[in-house]
Amino acid sequence: MPGLAYLNGRFLALEDATVSIEDRGFQFGDGVYEVIRVYRGAPFRLHDHFLRFERSARAIALPCPLSAAEWETAIRDGIARSQCGEGKVYVQLTRGAAPREHLFPSATRPTLVMTFREMAGPDASQRRGVGAVTLPDLRWARCSIKSLNLLPNLLARQAANEAGAFEAILVRDGVVTEGAASNVCLVNDGGLVTPSLNDQLLAGVTRAVVLDLAGQLGIAVDERAVREEELPRADEIFLIGTTIEVLPVVRLNGAPVGAGTPGAVTRAIAEAFRRCVLSETGRA
Repeated sequence: MPGLAYLNGRFLALEDATVSIEDRGFQFGDGVYEVIRVYRGAPFRLHDHFLRFERSARAIALPCPLSAAEWETAIRDGIARSQCGEGKVYVQLTRGAAPREHLFPSATRPTLVMTFREMAGPDASQRRGVGAVTLPDLRWARCSIKSLNLLPNLLARQAANEAGAFEAILVRDGVVTEGAASNVCLVNDGGLVTPSLNDQLLAGVTRAVVLDLAGQLGIAVDERAVREEELPRADEIFLIGTTIEVLPVVRLNGAPVGAGTPGAVTRAIAEAFRRCVLSETGRA
């Protein structure tokens, strides 16, 4: 199905949705965003995404124009209108259009945009494992805010792609933060190790689901600072994200991770995640 847009309260065809060239999202990256996965017409963990969206907006003093109930109504309406069965919803909020000045404008209307598009999850090849490379984390110091300023992430993903890898695992001062577009988990001796939440990484909605599922499976979880040198010694590594779900990393910087195939813990977590999606949305 063709994509659908929502712009400041109105649904319209994606190609008809436009914003001002003076919008501060375009001029400054002055805004925040969310991405929500849709399974058979049902959004996954919608309220959790709203809470993070609201936190990000509040962190940059940007008023959120929708309440939680209004957000849910608009997104469910858009999914129904778009007939989006398997897909994603992208939500972007900016400070709005105003003459280009660094200071916040005294009075402007925020711009709220949503897009509804079909998408497939990871394909069979990716579920068998992907490659990753380590790169320096060159992003700003407030990565816990899901802001529009993604140029360092794009450059890292591009570098990973040119190296024949799927993802870049970012390292700052010798400490692993996250992937350029994912959270990262290591598996050692049957337990999970993942970077603890701080301003250097995003509190992933899928990450929270995975850690909860690990607890239900009796898998120990250690949230702490992860040193770069721990990566090549890990028994398993996997990535977590809204669109990639739970994705095994079987090559790191060209060398195999563990046996070079998805490990038992990663497979168990991925299966538990699929059951969770099935339970909450009716489809995995």
